[in-house]
This record gives sequence, C-alpha cells and structure tokens, in this order.
Amino acid sequence: MSGFVLALLPLLGAALAYALPLNRLRPLVLPAVATAHLLLTLYAVQGRPVLPGDQWFMLDPAGKIVLLTISILFFCCALYAPGYLRHHATRSNRMLCTCLLWMLSMMTVVTHAQHLGLMWVAMEATALSSAPLIYFRHTPEAIEATWKYLLLSSIGVALALLGSFFLAYAAMVGGGMTSLLFSDLVQGAPDLSKPWLHAAFVTLLVGYGTKMGLAPMHTWKPDAYGEAPGVIGALLAGGLTSCAFLAIARFTMVLSAAGDAALAHRLLIGLGLLSMGTAAAFLARQRDFKRMLAYSSVEHMGILAIGMGIGGLGVFGALLHLINNALTKGVLFLAAANIHRTYGSKSVDEVRGAFQRAPLSAAFFLMGFIAIAGSPPFGPFVSLFSILQAAFERHYFLTGAALLIMLWAIFIGMGWTVLRVVQGAPVARPPQTGDLPQSSTRERKSLVVPVAVLACLVLLMGIWIPAPLGNLLREAAAYLEVQP
Repeated sequence: MSGFVLALLPLLGAALAYALPLNRLRPLVLPAVATAHLLLTLYAVQGRPVLPGDQWFMLDPAGKIVLLTISILFFCCALYAPGYLRHHATRSNRMLCTCLLWMLSMMTVVTHAQHLGLMWVAMEATALSSAPLIYFRHTPEAIEATWKYLLLSSIGVALALLGSFFLAYAAMVGGGMTSLLFSDLVQGAPDLSKPWLHAAFVTLLVGYGTKMGLAPMHTWKPDAYGEAPGVIGALLAGGLTSCAFLAIARFTMVLSAAGDAALAHRLLIGLGLLSMGTAAAFLARQRDFKRMLAYSSVEHMGILAIGMGIGGLGVFGALLHLINNALTKGVLFLAAANIHRTYGSKSVDEVRGAFQRAPLSAAFFLMGFIAIAGSPPFGPFVSLFSILQAAFERHYFLTGAALLIMLWAIFIGMGWTVLRVVQGAPVARPPQTGDLPQSSTRERKSLVVPVAVLACLVLLMGIWIPAPLGNLLREAAAYLEVQP
C-alpha cells in the first residue's frame, strides 16, 4: 500500500500546483510534497524483505536504493526551487511545478514496477513530464534542446518497447510462459529462447541506454543539460538516469539467470568504456560549464555500467556510486545554476573569478568537481575504489587500467574548465538585459542552503556509510547478482 501512496502523493501535488492561480504559491507545494515523499520513502525502505513473486507493484532491494536516491535529491531540489522561481516571477511556473511532481510520481512508479509493460509505461511518462521542464526558458536554444531530447528519447523508448516484445516472445517460444513479471522471468530464464533473449537484451540495452545517456546514445544530454534550469539538470542527471540504470539492471538479472551473464558483462563494460572515452574527448578544454556537466554525466553512467558488468563487489560499488553520483551532480548543477544566474553566461570566456562574485556557490562548485573526480574524502572516491578493487580482484586488468587512465584524463579536462570559472578576476561585461541579469555578490540563503545540504551528504558518504544504508546496498547487490 505504501508504494501506491508514494506514487499517488506527487500526482495529487501536481494537480494542486496546476489548480493554484498564483505564481508565488505554486512553488511552495514542491517542498511540502517532497518532505512527505521523503518521510514515506524512509518508512518504505525499512519494510520487510520482498519475496520473489510477491506482487506486481512492490519495492525490490534495488528499487529501494534508487527510490531513496531520487527522494533525497528531489527533496533538496524542491527546497531550491522556490528561491529559483522567485527570480523568474514574471514567467508562469504552472507547468514547471506540475511537471516536476509528475516526474517524481513516474520515477517512483519505475522503482516499484515489477511488470515489464508497467516499467516501460512509467519510463515513457518520465520523458513526457521532463520535456516541458527543459523548455522553461522559452529560448530558441531551449526549444531545440527539447525537440532533440524528445526525438532521441522517443527512439530509445521505442527500442525498449521492441526489446520488451522480444523478451515476451522469448518467454512464449521457450517455455510457453505468459507472465511478464520480472520474478517469473528470472525463475523461468533457463527455458527462454536464447536467440530471442539475446536480441531482447541488446535492444533493451540500447533503448534504456539512450535514457541513461550511455555513448553513443548520449547526444541529447549536452543540449538538454545545457539549456534546462539547473534544478532540472540535477534531476535528469541524478534521477532519470538512475531509473534507466535500474531497468537495465533488472534485464541483466534475467540474462544472468539464463546462464548468459558473460554476454551482459561484455556489453556493459564495452559501452561503459566507450562512454568514458567519449566524455574524456569532449571534456578537453570544454568552454561551456553546463555542457561540461552533461559529459560528466555520460562518464559516470559509463562507470555504473562498468561496475554492473564486472559483477561481485562491482555491483555493490555501482549501486553506491549511483547514490554518490546523484548527490554530487545535485551540488554541481545547483551551484552552476547560481553562477550562471550571477554572470548571465555559461561560457568560461565570460565567467571568471566566481570566488569574488558568488563565493559560496563557487566553493561548492569546486568541491563538487573534486568529489565527482573521485578524490577523497568524498563519496565518489569510495564507490570508484570499490569498482576498481572488483576489477582487479576479478582479473579485469585491462578494464581497471583503462578506467584509471580515463579518470585521469577527465580530471584534467574538467579541471581546466572549473578552475577558469572560479579563479581569476571577473571579466568586465555590460549589464544584461535578458532574464538572467548579473547580480551582486550577495547570495540568497534559499539558493545556497540546499547545495550545502547535498555537499554535506557527499562528504558524509565518503567518511561514513550509515549501517542501515550499508545493509540496503549489500541486499540490493546480492539481489542483482542472480546465479543461474
């Protein structure tokens, strides 16, 4: 029952936000719903262990990790949103508030969906809810980014649907199975038609990999992340992509149960390394710091795929990295949004000396870069170390070496952009006339406190993983590591 409440609560909040006539009241619905959603999530993830075949709408161990991550990230973004929208008081925020809550509801459904078709519908709904959010600024660049996102996302979802048909046909041909519940598919996996199962996994990996942003299906990310408001970018990079990873992990379970884990591992590691290599190439001397964050997201989706492909401790590391990536991306996107608003530009040619103009946001932006690069004592260091340890323990020596080399190259590429933004003297520019005017060095608490909360969580995850969370991670890793 708690799952239905968790999914229904944001929908009711979305209806309320749409019905409210005043711009200044709608943003207040976001933190209210987010707080209730987070409290219910904390209750739900402590529930009894889920047994296979329990029901079609439930929280499995992997879903608990993703739901908790999404709920925490959305809570911090919801605290940030009212202050952000106060800077855009002349523009209607009805669609933004409504679609944000709709998006939260659909991501919640993805984490609970144990049916092949239901999960596909929920993933499609997240694309429909997030498209208007990318277009919030109503600029020509925003409409271009929105259409590119919709087009590529629709292709990915269509391929995911085709892969779902292949998997259903593999079940029907192989053992006459009519159930599309993941637990039944895993249990009956040895009887599935192998050719159709392989075709299904490859198609599903490409389809949901597009939503996740794995290279070469990542091309929607630079435009969407670059043009969307920072709060939307944070939710896309830490929420939507996490849901897509969960979908791929569930299908990997079916392939592993069928005795074909090696195929899944090779494909995941290959796409992961390709994603990291692509990110490293485009991060070299990147002049747009929001597009930099998009390519950083491509990199870390690749790391998740590599961890899942290595298996063993790598799965634990991937799940931990999913949490760390989401929290750190929240720090980076919200801090970048504050810097963008201060300067009215995303280009490092015009944004210099952020320590002087927006000192707190610049400090968090620099901290987020150090954390996402995998440096101690922050959370991503622990999860990346776990994945590297798994790579060398399981004799993936070339994979581990390639991962280290690309992490080094990406660190240099991102460092060039980040240091140019935060250091030096501000570039003298004429006053802005658009909707992103240059502001004073005074930073509003409402736009800094949510970033500080996320930064504290990123630091905490590097120093101490709470025992209940550690237990959830181990339970989820064991759940995904299906033995044939």
